Amino acid sequence: MAVTLALAGDTMLGRGVAERLAGRSRVADFFAGEVRDMLAEADLFLLNLECCVSARGAPWRAPGKPFHFRAPPQAADLLAELGVDCVTLANNHALDYGPDALLDTLSHLARAGIGCVGAGEDLARARRPVRVDARGTRLDVVAFSDHPSDFAATPERPGIAHADLSEGVPPWVVETVAARREHGEAVLVTPHWGPNMVTEPLAYVRRAADTLAGTGATLVAGHSAHTFHGVAGRVLFDLGDFIDDYAVHPLVRNDLGLLWLVTLTPAGPVELRALPLKLDYARTGPAVGDDWLRVRDRFTAACAALGTSVRVRGRELVAAWDTAAPRPSGVRRETPAGPRGEGGFSR
Repeated sequence: MAVTLALAGDTMLGRGVAERLAGRSRVADFFAGEVRDMLAEADLFLLNLECCVSARGAPWRAPGKPFHFRAPPQAADLLAELGVDCVTLANNHALDYGPDALLDTLSHLARAGIGCVGAGEDLARARRPVRVDARGTRLDVVAFSDHPSDFAATPERPGIAHADLSEGVPPWVVETVAARREHGEAVLVTPHWGPNMVTEPLAYVRRAADTLAGTGATLVAGHSAHTFHGVAGRVLFDLGDFIDDYAVHPLVRNDLGLLWLVTLTPAGPVELRALPLKLDYARTGPAVGDDWLRVRDRFTAACAALGTSVRVRGRELVAAWDTAAPRPSGVRRETPAGPRGEGGFSR
């Protein structure tokens, strides 16, 4: 049976968003009605939670890490009200305030009835897939991040599911995906990969995507760049941003995004719909006017470069999704990026 899966990218509820959350508790204060209406069409909703949820901890001390994101405990209730079913914590902000804050995050999400994947009390639990169910379809979610290595869980320490992609996808990821597919489950792999502020996937990300798709992943949905990328085969290379308080790069325009709805079966994705978004300070709504046109043109060009066509349906963008279509093997120009983290463009 087909299910409709909503996907959103980096969701940062700390700093300026947290300040507003302290005085406002309604989801309507943060997400416009059009965004909430589209989410209401989904059977399942997953996103990348780009912060910890806690009132405890101290900033993680590491060279070159300027940004630390922590949301108050009521952030979990905001996500629940928005309809979030599961979040991935495999990213470079899950331990921004240390192990205690990560453990608090797990607890607050559980209290709110939200599943999580990609981080845990130890290595085994950080790597463990999570299962979400809707309309008789079971979806296993596998998550990992290729940075930072010092956040990696160990057998004795909480942390994230870290996967160094410099020499390809690690065996544990391949084996986890293959094992889930052997049970006939649909498998979503959601990696946090690549540097910030690049406008297309880098060569090693493309190679990793090929491996994951070849291993049997039903769908791959990545994030990290803070800007959306194109679609090829079973791969959404980057979901972009969903809500934050970040400064806007004048060229990359990380304040423009997409909310993604995928019609998914155990055999693979059937249709992709995407609503263009405009991210203001701590509030997300639909893109309109020139912003809508810019999202349309950029997404259409990014998909065309990967062999995927896009058409307009009302205010949405719809991908003609051929999961058997090969991806071009050549690597196009890649936008230079600063150090991993949020570069120089976050507030």
